Amino acid sequence: MNLTDQKIVIAPVINKAQRKIFVTIGQRFSAATPNSVPQLRSELLELVNPAKNPFFGHARVQLMIAYRGGEPVGRISAHIDELALELPPAQGFGPGAGMFGYFDAEDEDVGKALMSAAEDWLRRQGMTRSLGPISMSIWEEPGLLTRGHDKPPVIMMGHDPAHYQAWIEANDYKPAKKLVTYDIDVSQPFPPIVQRIVQSAKRNPKIRMRNADKSVFGQEVRIILEILNDAWSDNWGFIPFTEQEIEYAAKKLKPIVLPELVKIVELDGVPSAFIITLPDLNEVLSAIGGKLLPFGWFKILRWLRKPRSRQLRVPLMGVLKEYHSTRMASQLAFLMIDEIGRTAFEEFGVKTGEIGWVLEDNKGMISIAETLDGEISREYLIYEKSL
Repeated sequence: MNLTDQKIVIAPVINKAQRKIFVTIGQRFSAATPNSVPQLRSELLELVNPAKNPFFGHARVQLMIAYRGGEPVGRISAHIDELALELPPAQGFGPGAGMFGYFDAEDEDVGKALMSAAEDWLRRQGMTRSLGPISMSIWEEPGLLTRGHDKPPVIMMGHDPAHYQAWIEANDYKPAKKLVTYDIDVSQPFPPIVQRIVQSAKRNPKIRMRNADKSVFGQEVRIILEILNDAWSDNWGFIPFTEQEIEYAAKKLKPIVLPELVKIVELDGVPSAFIITLPDLNEVLSAIGGKLLPFGWFKILRWLRKPRSRQLRVPLMGVLKEYHSTRMASQLAFLMIDEIGRTAFEEFGVKTGEIGWVLEDNKGMISIAETLDGEISREYLIYEKSL
């Protein structure tokens, strides 16, 4: 009997050994996806470990594996972020909003069985909507890649097979929100209008821009995320960082952060804006196949001492909400981006910066990206379905 004719069985993940199988499935599908970049297995295991990832501190999670003929042929997560349930529905989540993520399937039948199992679990938990893929926190890998399959992802970006879109949409999921990224050329001077805005900001004695201080990096991350929690509080899908997540973010980011590429701007001595920029570690992970042994760890450490990267990513940038409708917001944003761009090009050999994710209706960020002559490089869709 052909394997595809055998019954598909969906089993819950309930122990450490099964979490390892869950991660192995994801690695197998990633390796088979064109332009995907293998990630460190230890990091992937940590993300699905309730004892390690602070997301589990405010979430109900059920990981599932699909088997056919005794062989694993897919995986999915069904999860409920308790903080998301507290949001106004207009911000994307709210009461009854569950999620699915970590979606991988050998074929459409497996994918349908996995989505059905995730939806059943969410219903039993009292949920009335399913949104996804979101793997698993909104701050990790939100959305399905629907444009940009032709090149490898940069650091901390998802990368999905193109055919998943048709499978998800065939299961009655409709687009809820589009996220985009913009490529910015940092090897050339920015347009004259940007240079004029930057010079105006530099003449303002109230504005002070500084590098992040890695000797007190935990404090710096706290400052940054306090600005973020204010600046992004009205955004679609925004879920504030918890204290545990702030500490976790500081721990995970410190080894890969370069002080020159993380800026904090103070207005009259008050931290009011920030930008985090990361060199593209994926270039190294691709070279070592995502494996630390036998020599991968050495290559990563050597690269971290003096990173050279073709591109970088701007995952987070924010200005306090009180300035959002003022000229100050654009001044601070362009000031930070201009300094980061020149430093990245001159000191680290960077040619392109990727800004994202950006919500499709975030007019402020879209205006900034377009003024910088940015071009959309990737699109991700978050889908929803009534249960």
